Amino acid sequence: MPYRYLLFYKPYDVLTQFTDNSSVAPRSTLKDYIPVPEIYPVGRLDRDSEGLLLLTNHGQLQHRLSDPQFQHPRTYWVQVERVPDAAALTQLRQGVVIQGYRTRPAQVQLLPTEPTLPPREPPIRFRKNVPTAWLEITLTEGKNRQVRRMTAAVGFPTLRLVRVAIAHLQLVGLEPGQWRDLTPPEQASLQQLCFPRSKLN
Repeated sequence: MPYRYLLFYKPYDVLTQFTDNSSVAPRSTLKDYIPVPEIYPVGRLDRDSEGLLLLTNHGQLQHRLSDPQFQHPRTYWVQVERVPDAAALTQLRQGVVIQGYRTRPAQVQLLPTEPTLPPREPPIRFRKNVPTAWLEITLTEGKNRQVRRMTAAVGFPTLRLVRVAIAHLQLVGLEPGQWRDLTPPEQASLQQLCFPRSKLN
C-alpha cells in the first residue's frame, strides 16, 4: 500500500479519532470528514481545539513527529482572556511549571491584530468588560492540553486555540472540515525533516 499524507482542518468539537467508544450521545469524529481508510492522526488536537492535523499510514513517520525527543515545532494561534503583560510573555517563553513539569522554552509573541480565521461554531463566550488578546505560540513538545495549561498558569486563560502549522506544513488554503493530500514538495520537506538521510516512499 502506498503511503498517504493528508492535511485536515479539524473543526471545533470533533474528536481526533475515527471511532467514538463513549456511552454518551455520539460525538463527531474524523470519520465524518475523511473517507480514506487505514490512516491515523499524527499527535492529537483536543476536542475543543481547532486547526491543522496531519494524518498518514506511515508508522515510522508518525512516530518521528509524535515523539518529543525529535522536537518538531508546532505553531498555535491562541486567544486568551485579558492582555498578557511582558512578564507573562517572558514566563511562557522560558517555560512554566504545569502538573509538576516545566515546559520547554517556547516562541511566544503577542499578535498586533486578531488573525483572520473562520468563525468558531459555537462562538466563544465573550465577557463585555474583559478584553481578549491573541498570541502566537510555537512549541517543540505536546503534553496533554499544554497550551491551555501554560496560559492558565500565567493568569491568562485560553478561550480559543487553533493550530496553524506543523513544522513547514501550513493551515493556509483549508477551511474547517476540509482535507487534502500533501503536495510533492511538502512530502519532500517532510522526508528531509523526519528522515534526513533516507527516502520517503
